[in-house]
Amino acid sequence: MVFSLSDIPTDRVVWLKHLHPNDIDRAVAAAPPDAPAVIFQRTAGSLSLSATVTSSLDEMETAAGQLFPSWLPGAEGITTSAGSSLAAVRSLAVAHAAGTGQYGHFLADLAIGALTGGGPHTRRHQPEVRALGLARVLAAGFGRPACALLLRPPDDLDEGGALALVRAAQWLVDHGRLAVWISGGSLVSGDWLPEVVVCRPVQEASVVNSAPDARSSVRSGTSAEGRPRRERPAGRSRRVSRLGKPHPTSHTEVLLETALATRPWATGRVWNHTVRPGPLVNPVRVDLLWKRERCVVELDGDDHRTAGKYADDRNRDVMLQLDGYAVLRFTNTQVLNDIENVLALLQQFLANRRRARKGN
Repeated sequence: MVFSLSDIPTDRVVWLKHLHPNDIDRAVAAAPPDAPAVIFQRTAGSLSLSATVTSSLDEMETAAGQLFPSWLPGAEGITTSAGSSLAAVRSLAVAHAAGTGQYGHFLADLAIGALTGGGPHTRRHQPEVRALGLARVLAAGFGRPACALLLRPPDDLDEGGALALVRAAQWLVDHGRLAVWISGGSLVSGDWLPEVVVCRPVQEASVVNSAPDARSSVRSGTSAEGRPRRERPAGRSRRVSRLGKPHPTSHTEVLLETALATRPWATGRVWNHTVRPGPLVNPVRVDLLWKRERCVVELDGDDHRTAGKYADDRNRDVMLQLDGYAVLRFTNTQVLNDIENVLALLQQFLANRRRARKGN
């Protein structure tokens, strides 16, 4: 099923009951420029409204950190927290906030946290401040007019947990001025949660921006100069990834990175990195890479099962393997539904590689 994000209300909590995560991924990839930026979250489930809200805000802050410095003009060249970098970022954040109506101290804390890492840095601010500020930053980071939070609750969520989740979601709608959509079929139905089944088909290649600029020409199939542009195969939407980090709109990449960030053995990884398997081979972009261990990890969606894509994947794997890389492939479903097993396999493989390197 392919649907349009424009089918989903953005002024309330919505339950997307019958949608598979891959359907949502495809809709996000085909979204028009005026659609909200979609931020994926997997919720743990709690009977506490405040705990659920805090958890969602913390994850939103993590996503904002991954998008830095796209939402802070002037910070593009600042990549380290050493020297005067923190003072410079704070000054930029306060100045930017003054010109955009945002709260300067919050934006400064967020920017410094993006540089230094180490967990949430904006918890000293009221949740209402965090919700509104993070929603604006995430929308700006994607160049979108608004932000939508897509929550995926656990399959075994009971009625009490579902009610707490919906109340927290409504709190985020009211105070963050963002859309909140809940994906999955495990919620207990009730009058307090509208069920919306989105099923209107959409042609992914037909999304056109009415503004006559270079971005609209890419979507309409012509170059900025009016020359015909080669169309992509159906189902292969263009997605610009940030070098070194997971793509924030990829639920699978963000979920795996969130888990890896807590594992000491996962150090040395880089996302969406270009690898050249040999001097006569074109460079390829891989999903996840451990350079020293020469380990490539690819995360495959449903489109990788098509004959053409399967053949392309095998050819890439062979080229990388001939250059000494190991290629591990996991499906999106494996990461979403059995992430602990994925982590265990990665840990075991990297440990074996590191032992072998020490023995040489």
